[in-house]
Amino acid sequence: MDNRLGSLEELLLLAVGSLGSESYAVTIQQRIEEVASNAPSMGAVYTSLERLEQKGYLLSSLGDVSPQPGGRRKRHYRLSGSGSQAVIDVRSARERLWSIMGASPQLGQSK
Repeated sequence: MDNRLGSLEELLLLAVGSLGSESYAVTIQQRIEEVASNAPSMGAVYTSLERLEQKGYLLSSLGDVSPQPGGRRKRHYRLSGSGSQAVIDVRSARERLWSIMGASPQLGQSK
């Protein structure tokens, strides 16, 4: 299985790590919208969360039934050890690239 991370997958892992015990699909989507000003669709969130769990980066469990009439159980997510390592690895790679680029990036400028 391909263990590379897409940008949405990276954001999902970061959101899960930042939310702790309140990490379920809706709060994950809200956290991404809050920090990235662009919320992925719920379909994309669910699909990507499932893929991240299959890759071994996330663990999930079903919570209690919500108190609303007809309430459903929420699936809570948490980072696995390999999920935590994947986030650390991506951050490290990004920091190395930023340091190589230097203090005055030439973004969008052709030579």
